[in-house]
Amino acid sequence: MKIVIAATGASGTIYLQRLVEQIDCAAHEIHLVMSAHAKQVAAQELDELKLPGSVSQHPENDLNVPFVSGSARFDAMVIVPCSMATMGRIASGASESALLRAADVFLKERRKLILVPRETPWSLIHARNVVTLLEAGAIVLPAIPSFYSRPKSLVDVVDTVVWRILDQIGLPNPSAYRWQAAEAETAPKKS
Repeated sequence: MKIVIAATGASGTIYLQRLVEQIDCAAHEIHLVMSAHAKQVAAQELDELKLPGSVSQHPENDLNVPFVSGSARFDAMVIVPCSMATMGRIASGASESALLRAADVFLKERRKLILVPRETPWSLIHARNVVTLLEAGAIVLPAIPSFYSRPKSLVDVVDTVVWRILDQIGLPNPSAYRWQAAEAETAPKKS
């Protein structure tokens, strides 16, 4: 697959880190574009974002990258984390950077665009932008972890969101926890 991964200035760089760690970047063509603020947040939260050597990194303002053109064939774009400001710009059709232009192209070409906001709570403006994006064909996947798998560490909690992103992209992930009815029946009951 050919995938664009982008990050904007919201907290949650660990989701980006875990996503690139769980994609076989040698088997798939991965392009990464980060906003300047995303790079600052990554330095605050992780010290260093570790990327496989096969990931192609692009400046946020380089409009000569292939994924900003509808004629270039790409399978999916994920913006993780995605700030509410970025969601608003995408919802309004603003395309002043490679990241925003790529999102616009994925919407207009009816390609998979997955937005992973981490912001909470939402204002009415945020909610309306989300509705606009859903109506335009985007997948909005808030970074809300699940606890069915009984995660034992921060990474385990983060992975519950990353597994959902991988499912939406269409990439297999054998380590993903899958709910089964038998587990629900045998789970300890709380009184």
